[in-house]
Amino acid sequence: MNILSRDKQIAVIGALAEGCSIRATERLTGEHRDTIMRLGVRVGEHCSVLHDRMVRNLVPHHVQIDELWSFVGKKQKSKTRKDGRDVGNQYIFLALDPTSKGILSYKVGKRNANTTTEIIADLKDRVLSRPHISTDAFKPYREVIEDIFGDECQYGQIIKHYRAQPGNQSAHRYSPGDVVKVSRRRIIGHQPHVCTSHVERVNLSVRMQSRRFTRLTNGFSKKLENHKAAVSLFVTHYNWCREHITLGCTPAVAMGLTDHTWSIEELLEHTIDDPLYPTEGRRYGRLIVIDGGLNCP
Repeated sequence: MNILSRDKQIAVIGALAEGCSIRATERLTGEHRDTIMRLGVRVGEHCSVLHDRMVRNLVPHHVQIDELWSFVGKKQKSKTRKDGRDVGNQYIFLALDPTSKGILSYKVGKRNANTTTEIIADLKDRVLSRPHISTDAFKPYREVIEDIFGDECQYGQIIKHYRAQPGNQSAHRYSPGDVVKVSRRRIIGHQPHVCTSHVERVNLSVRMQSRRFTRLTNGFSKKLENHKAAVSLFVTHYNWCREHITLGCTPAVAMGLTDHTWSIEELLEHTIDDPLYPTEGRRYGRLIVIDGGLNCP
């Protein structure tokens, strides 16, 4: 990986970001799969650092939060006592601003109160506004949001009631259930529009743009660290490099974090070429990091 040319690095990361598997990227680029794996993990880990320091001081009006199922190593039903905690179900929690389409916060972990607390606390650190928050009816959300945000948000839940699938359950395993009723519950303040449709659409983008999340394949993650790196790569590429068709720009531009769409080369410049320490004074296109924020020179 250390002797890969920049053109090869761009080709590898570009292929991974567009949903190619490790072996497909190997065939496309001619690089060994171990080299591709190491580069992908390294870039993904640096993407996590980039997101943490750059996606801050946000003023979203609405925030939608949802969870996406995935697994590492093997599915939960196949897990044995010898398997560690990393093996089995691993959910991706996403917090989305439906206006800018930007992913504000994300966490990978078990679907429990601990991971819920992590993402809500992380979201609170990144926003300056009093957002309208929408979630599904997952139980920990209510208590955690009330504890962390208190009256500094307006919060509501959308509750979907599904009809039981008739006949062979396996035939409907990956089909959405038939929604027979949708109700909304206002919990904090006056939340006039409770909706999670936009973040649920991003869940589809995750499955389309990262091979590890494609169902019924052997491309799933075997290590949790690789899984987290793949999620970080997706989020950073989604926010900074992919122009949203309805916006005509990337979510990062819409959020005011940059003034242009990043190329894969720029993504690499701001990740693997950037050491893991504060970036005071570093230039991002025409913008410079000053006091943790982006400013025009």
